Amino acid sequence: MKVLLINGSPHKEGCTFTALSEVANTLNKNGIETEIFHIGVKPIAGCIACRQCVQKGQCVFDDVVNQVGARLDEFDALILGSPVYYAGPAGQMCCFCDRLFFAHGKKLVGKLAAAVVSCRRGGATASFDRLNKYFTINKMQVVGSQYWNMVHGHTPEDVRKDKEGLQTMRTLGQNMAWLLKCIELGKKNGINRPEYEPITFTSFPDGK
Repeated sequence: MKVLLINGSPHKEGCTFTALSEVANTLNKNGIETEIFHIGVKPIAGCIACRQCVQKGQCVFDDVVNQVGARLDEFDALILGSPVYYAGPAGQMCCFCDRLFFAHGKKLVGKLAAAVVSCRRGGATASFDRLNKYFTINKMQVVGSQYWNMVHGHTPEDVRKDKEGLQTMRTLGQNMAWLLKCIELGKKNGINRPEYEPITFTSFPDGK
């Protein structure tokens, strides 16, 4: 079993990384393999709604989005981590997620998921809510903790002083490890994923 943790901060080993590392270390202690992937600092284009990914199976912008998308079958769970900018996730992270979930979202259906946010003071819950919406529209199972998954601090050293925040990360890791093991045991006993109805879209094109 393996979990992919996405570091959406421009700082490779900053506050967001510190929080994700706490989760990853807990998963490792429970026998779960992890990988922290940094999206980097190069520009990530937003989705342009060309829908070419529907035919091609990948985004027309061939960058880290397709790089991660091509590997999603390797992982059993996904954790999105982002700093808070103006009470929302980092713009690079939003562009990354918009395109990843639209072009490669089918590979994520049924997997476990969680969001982690890092801020100096405010905006954490709004950012946390934004990231969780990617999961709940995509038939993923969101893993909870003892509090909303956030840490506070201006530097990694500050984050390490946030004892409650770090404990929240560890509890998240414990819960995700437990659920991954439960799912694995279920598979061995013939309990498979739900069978879903075809998606129905209601757009009210005639205005009624």
